[in-house]
Amino acid sequence: MSGDYPLHEIVFMRATVAIIVTLAIFIPLEGGLKNLKTNKWRHHLLRGLCVFFANTCFFAGLATLKLAEATSIFFVSPLIITLFAIVFLGEKAGPRRWMAVLIGLVGVLIMMRPGSGTFQFAALLPVAAATGYAALHTLTRKMGGSESASTMALYIQIFFIISSSMIGLTFGDGRYAGTGNASIDFLFRAWVWPQTGDFLLMILIGMASAGGGYLISQAYRVAQASAIAPFEYVAMPLSILWGVLVFSEWPDAIAWFGTSLIVGAGLFVFWREASLSRKTANPEHGVSKRT
Repeated sequence: MSGDYPLHEIVFMRATVAIIVTLAIFIPLEGGLKNLKTNKWRHHLLRGLCVFFANTCFFAGLATLKLAEATSIFFVSPLIITLFAIVFLGEKAGPRRWMAVLIGLVGVLIMMRPGSGTFQFAALLPVAAATGYAALHTLTRKMGGSESASTMALYIQIFFIISSSMIGLTFGDGRYAGTGNASIDFLFRAWVWPQTGDFLLMILIGMASAGGGYLISQAYRVAQASAIAPFEYVAMPLSILWGVLVFSEWPDAIAWFGTSLIVGAGLFVFWREASLSRKTANPEHGVSKRT
């Protein structure tokens, strides 16, 4: 829909549906409306800013880049999450995990192809999105002891509605559209009433956003960020699949190589975490060092 509707109109519709689903299903599952009380407004506001920044950057890049390439570059996020978890949450890591982070960053550089004739500045947008996303879930982990997943998911959707409404009221007349740049036009295209089929699709997007937002918040809330993040790599083969089926977009050889480095580095972090966890759980292995 990036060629027909502005990004923030889609975000507004998605968040509206997601709030309804969250209030109807997830809030009752976790104790009802009493869970909406919080004394961490600043943390929720910061999470909202992080996810809004990440969404805007990623989807703006997606309007220009191929689906699989944008997703591949974005998937440096689990490595950044690992880095943030080490720096800000005090989680331990040794030289092997640091090496995995560096290899993943090399993969991103290969995907971006700086200095080549095929380099696009839009490729920087998924990197920015990954950084915002990593900050989001680092905060999620930090808040997990006192805030429920449904509460965190709901406040995110409220932030989406407020911010996208403000952007629509400010730029929704399309005055800055028509540049010929797909990413810029996606951000500033005029708001229009959706066609019936697109309206239904936006509802489905909202339902997916509600379920996904709740589940990912719950995961990062109760488990180490560095252990959860690599599971997100399931989106990589799916993005290639949907890119081929929907848009007939096949990654080229360079994209495959860069993707392999990013995914391989992330999966190594996951394997290493699982291996160390098993050693810690079994006394016969002795006391292991975090590496």
